[in-house]
Amino acid sequence: MIIKNIMKKIYHFIKNETVLSIAVVLAIISSFFVKPDIEYFDYIDFRTLSLLFCLMAVMAGLQKTGVFNLLAENMLKKVHGIKSLTFILVMLCFFFSMLITNDVALITFVPFAFTVLNMLDDAEKKRLIIPVIVLQTIAANLGSMLTPIGNPQNLYLHGVSGLSVGNFILLMLPYAAVSFLILSVWIFINGGKGVIKINFGTGTKIEEKKKIVIYLISFVVCLLTVARVIDYKITLLIVIALVAAADYRIFGKVDYTLLVTFTAFFVFIGNMGRIPMFSDYIKSVIDGHECLTGIISSQFISNVPAALLLSGFTDNFRPLIIGVNLGGLGTLIASMASLISFKLLGHEDKSLRGKYLIYFTVSNIIFLALLLAEYYVLT
Repeated sequence: MIIKNIMKKIYHFIKNETVLSIAVVLAIISSFFVKPDIEYFDYIDFRTLSLLFCLMAVMAGLQKTGVFNLLAENMLKKVHGIKSLTFILVMLCFFFSMLITNDVALITFVPFAFTVLNMLDDAEKKRLIIPVIVLQTIAANLGSMLTPIGNPQNLYLHGVSGLSVGNFILLMLPYAAVSFLILSVWIFINGGKGVIKINFGTGTKIEEKKKIVIYLISFVVCLLTVARVIDYKITLLIVIALVAAADYRIFGKVDYTLLVTFTAFFVFIGNMGRIPMFSDYIKSVIDGHECLTGIISSQFISNVPAALLLSGFTDNFRPLIIGVNLGGLGTLIASMASLISFKLLGHEDKSLRGKYLIYFTVSNIIFLALLLAEYYVLT
């Protein structure tokens, strides 16, 4: 009975943390080919891990204060049309994801969208719920690609590529701009018609303004570290101290599984890089096809692991950055952030999951095809 319960827990853990489980297994297997030694520490990008931890803690703190919901409510108070409503709900994810990451944008604004849509009549809600949530998900994945802090793979690739913040943004700006245009056109065509008025009543109240100030100061320190103005070790100490002073319970909101996943992939990639036969083969496959390889591999293992894996075998980071960001489009697992929306929709209405998957997949393929075409035009 005890063994059965243990196996059941292991099964549920693997099911819920599939990417982490795969990363750990790969790291363990690779250690049989390259025995653990002092060089293992050189594999790990402690700067990226520290920044990820700090940003996740700060964003969890800001989210808990309700400041994002308050901003969204204020933006929607003057909305009078279905198209305008859809536009704002989608663009909240697009623009906020550039600063608060695609995960946090979806965790914040998808439930907010449910709240707003529940204020509409049943027929209008049923017609809008799938398109709105799908477009929010696409918008979060596309908006986040513009900045180094928009998603985990950008934070890592920005560090290893050596690109300045400005050059990174300039690299991704054409794709973010076209993404905004496609989203706008899509909403204009499919956004629906009609006049509405959203009433939030008393609305969200902010009662912890001091905490907001502390989290914003911490966020600025993180940005200065991304820009290489402050050393990451100093930032780690500052953020830990400030967040602990504001609310130590926020540390429990940090996604530690993501940090362990990164570490496991660092070990696997480092070990594979020390096996000449494997390393040479991977380099030959990637060479000259960094963007396309990033897109294709993201469809099966998601874009964060794809970025970590492929970056160890190429120095041509610009097309790889574009590839893994565009690669967030496509399958449901191409970007792990997309699973957040899918799970939240399931909690709202399980019967919609099948239709959602169809709409999601078709929409993602269209967006991916258009942006990939842009890449080939620009190159």
